[in-house]
Amino acid sequence: MKNFAITGVAGYIAPRHLQAIKETGNELVAAVDPHDSVGILDKYFPDVSFFTEFERFDRHLEKLRRENKEHQVDYLSICSPNNLHDAHIRLALRVGAHAICEKPLVLNPWNLDALQELERESSSRVFNVLQLRVHPALMELKKKLSGEKSNKKHEVVLSYVTSRGLWYYFSWKGMAEKSGGIATNIGIHFFDFLIWLFGNPQTCILHLKDTKRMSGFIELENANVKWFLSTDRNDLPDEDVIKGGPTFRSITVDGEEVQFSDGFTDLHTRVYEETLKGNGFGIEDARPSITLVQKLRTASVIETKDEIHPYAMKYKKGI
Repeated sequence: MKNFAITGVAGYIAPRHLQAIKETGNELVAAVDPHDSVGILDKYFPDVSFFTEFERFDRHLEKLRRENKEHQVDYLSICSPNNLHDAHIRLALRVGAHAICEKPLVLNPWNLDALQELERESSSRVFNVLQLRVHPALMELKKKLSGEKSNKKHEVVLSYVTSRGLWYYFSWKGMAEKSGGIATNIGIHFFDFLIWLFGNPQTCILHLKDTKRMSGFIELENANVKWFLSTDRNDLPDEDVIKGGPTFRSITVDGEEVQFSDGFTDLHTRVYEETLKGNGFGIEDARPSITLVQKLRTASVIETKDEIHPYAMKYKKGI
């Protein structure tokens, strides 16, 4: 049994980490969040030491490392806002713990170089939660693509609309300096698995960018990808609005739909299982998608109809 600590335990994604820690037979010994709405802990680890001040949490982990080897933290799960990931990974390495961090690992690719240097100096590792890589349907697609002999590039269309209320834009998630913006906070999952499936980016073009949506074109080694991301419920397809669903995910490869809407509930547990076996996703696994979204975040919008996603066309007046 391993000892875990967690940052950002009051956040949206934390319950999946709590579940994963529990289901893999491990113990949570410390948790921190500036907000104290953490009743979820009673469901999983009611006796965990909880802190609302990061400095006290830091001191507690250091104390466990120095004074109580039985309770020393082996893994730090990081569910905090994106801009804090780098600092919280550094804390993990400093107290001798491995880091299991939510996406994005960091906001900028150059931060990865410093983390790699610290990782080399320590006995700990930095792992990223790239859960779509363990989705059964996508693993099957990866296997199928790997067996192909054709040199022709696939034509891929990615559409992701996940409606968010007004609160989203007043939280850290709506602040680009903290979240990295839509491409980083919402799109990083999809850009990672597209690169995993089809190879590294060769060119990228941005067609649309505003506070609620982004769209563009990416040429990968083995695919041309038209992509569209949105947090606006008005971008949901009519049939999804009728069903009352808040989210629409779609990826087509050469016109054929890839079904992966189901099977999301236990993906974090699968990532934890693989990480604990020594098969986790490290810094170099995360690098290509972080590099891509940083380029998209700073790219200028191109006024063209070429390779544009159909959802983006209604926002491109005059072309």
